[in-house]
Amino acid sequence: MTTVKTFIQTHILGLPRVGAARELKFALEANWRGELSDAALEQVGSDLRARHWALQRDAGLDFVTVGDFAFYDQVANHVQLLGCEPARFGFTPEQSQLRRYFAMARGLANGANADANDNGHSSVNSDGQAGCIHADHADLAEHAGCDQAHRGAALEMTKWFDTNYHYLVPEFAPETVFSLACERLFAEVEQAQALGHAVKAVLLGPLSFLWLGKEKAAFERLSLLDRLLPVYGAVLDRLKQLGVQWVQVDEPILGLDLPGAWRSAFETAYWQLNQVGIDLLLATYFSPLEENLSLACRLPVAGLHVDGVRAPHELTSIADWLPVHKVLSVGIVDGRNIWRTDLDAALAVLAPLVAKRAGKLWLSASCSLLHVPFTLAAEDGLDAEIRSWLAFATEKLDELRLLKAALAGVAEVTEVAAEVSKALAISRAAIASRRASVRVHQAAVRERLATLPDDLDRRASPFARRQAEQRQRFQLPAFPTTTIGSFPQTAAIRAARAAHKRGALDAAGYAATMRAEIADAVQRQEDIGLDVLVHGEAERNDMVEYFGEQLDGFVFTKLGWVQSYGSRCVKPPVIFGDVSRPKPMTVDWTAHAQSLTALPMKGMLTGPITMLQWSFVRDDQPRAHTALQLALAIRDEVADLEQAGIGIIQIDEPAVREGLPLRRGGWDGYLDWATRAFRVAASVAADRTQIHTHMCYAEFNDILPQVAAMDADVITIETSRSDMELLRGFGAFRYPNEIGPGVYDIHSPRVPGRAEMVRLLDKASAVIPVGNLWVNPDCGLKTRDWAETEVALRNMVAAARELRQRHAA
Repeated sequence: MTTVKTFIQTHILGLPRVGAARELKFALEANWRGELSDAALEQVGSDLRARHWALQRDAGLDFVTVGDFAFYDQVANHVQLLGCEPARFGFTPEQSQLRRYFAMARGLANGANADANDNGHSSVNSDGQAGCIHADHADLAEHAGCDQAHRGAALEMTKWFDTNYHYLVPEFAPETVFSLACERLFAEVEQAQALGHAVKAVLLGPLSFLWLGKEKAAFERLSLLDRLLPVYGAVLDRLKQLGVQWVQVDEPILGLDLPGAWRSAFETAYWQLNQVGIDLLLATYFSPLEENLSLACRLPVAGLHVDGVRAPHELTSIADWLPVHKVLSVGIVDGRNIWRTDLDAALAVLAPLVAKRAGKLWLSASCSLLHVPFTLAAEDGLDAEIRSWLAFATEKLDELRLLKAALAGVAEVTEVAAEVSKALAISRAAIASRRASVRVHQAAVRERLATLPDDLDRRASPFARRQAEQRQRFQLPAFPTTTIGSFPQTAAIRAARAAHKRGALDAAGYAATMRAEIADAVQRQEDIGLDVLVHGEAERNDMVEYFGEQLDGFVFTKLGWVQSYGSRCVKPPVIFGDVSRPKPMTVDWTAHAQSLTALPMKGMLTGPITMLQWSFVRDDQPRAHTALQLALAIRDEVADLEQAGIGIIQIDEPAVREGLPLRRGGWDGYLDWATRAFRVAASVAADRTQIHTHMCYAEFNDILPQVAAMDADVITIETSRSDMELLRGFGAFRYPNEIGPGVYDIHSPRVPGRAEMVRLLDKASAVIPVGNLWVNPDCGLKTRDWAETEVALRNMVAAARELRQRHAA
């Protein structure tokens, strides 16, 4: 047993970076408002890293992971590290790296260099124009600056594989060059070493970095690899000089269906990187390796990390294929979900691997713990039985420690053996409790599912007939304007919600406050001149949490925050049992808003797939079954909204794309049940009721037939960051229904002017029939403030009116 003890080690691929109390979020937002200096922000980052490394050390991990921290996004970190900031930003040497970093993430406020005190708000010119490249008067509409409108836009943002984390997309051109241009990683290594930690540095691998980027010209970005590899070599050499023994190199694209040229590039790339003479742990996650298994095993690296949760069936083959001198790191604890690990089951998987690997085995989470909340320690209000079923990031560190102790043969150490025995007993009790709990299963839900008619997912009539009825009913102008749903969550709204939660504001007072906020939002929209209004969602804390709080089968945490992008955190609900809707959830608020205006008011719902994807989902039944339960709950809400006189209902599904299996072989099966779930939710609507859906921050061109099969009357999509590139596929596909391409990026403080939006709408009109085009922002406006929102929407309405005049002539 001595050899086994020596070589079983534990580590993690990454830890949540925002902090247990979202310290990073609040520091970032204070910095963007100009209330916290860059130096103070850097100190917050330093303190968080030190605290997180100490947590890993105290949990008994053999290494602390350095390089997983980012002020906004780890891919953006690599853009700076590798010296490939896009030239379009026009950065100058005197600008700090932090300012440039945030400019790439959030955009340039005036289409020029971000100032040193970027406060997160667009500037307003004396003539009332905000955040545009130039004052947008009619006589300047053709100004040469309009041709450069995209220059100051933030980097495009899209989903990180099949998660709800968003990364910033690197931009590549034939002239892109690379250089070792940032010292941040090396400074963090030195910080960890000064604190006495054994360091494992982490990098995004060169092939994945290129794959995750986007060409900004007609060329193949893989051709940049020869320029990129020497810079990676320089990074590794610096780490070696600092005394780092192990570098984790993440290549998650090995879990994808790769073209032959990309697969071939791995061997030459890693042969070159291996010459540096530092131990590389090649890390894969999120998907089985399949045809890339033998490739991953034979690459010239010192170790291989694999996802033992998503691909447990491959572990035996990997143990056989991987040369015995290499380390096998097994992601045995689920880094994507919050359920307690079945320690007995994990040990049964690991025991044969210990024998095969002669002790050269590392234990880890399946992927970075970025995707789960920080700790259960503060969840004192959570139901005790359900709490016993859960494990967040810090609890998963303890699970790794216990698995190591159990495998390492500690029976001769009485106190350790007793701890392991007790932990295994607690694990068994929790697993048994969850399996047997009567709270998990609802007979009525199961009965309803068993008796659904086959045609439940079909509207009464085809789109053309529905469109005619809807146009007759609503009499909207060409290029109708609307928003995606939410409006700014003001300080007054947040204060009222907080007071209501702590009991300082009763239900009647809270409802009165929310109705006043809704009335304000309706009045503002009428003044701006929008055609289809929304109530603004003042009463909603989150687009998933709000609904989950009113559905059976959900439970909520107090501090279970997970980073979505930058400072944006979400608190995913936990779906622990069968889902049903006890009563209407949105009808009263929406009906009240409709009573305040003669214009159409959209009912706003979150779709079943987005609720599924943005929750921590039970793993004791197929996800398709849970999705159908959610669809039936939303279907009942659609019926009640329609009965209350709401004629336009939006069912948001931004997460459909992220639910795709990473391997194309699983796409058809997933898309069949996912699109059916949407249709089940929507198909109860009459022909004269217009069903909208919204999708954002993902590529949809490769699933357009399935998007069309959802059969929404109107789809709104994010397109501004891509400069309408995403819309080309819809045009080529001849998307049959109506579509609203986003004309400005709501995640950036930069507010474009009318001419810029006209330019985007002209591009849209070139590929989509004018009669089917809507005009709207990219996404909801919850995170913006009213000053910039009103200016942006007035510009948007003016752009739509210009297009109407032009096309009516």
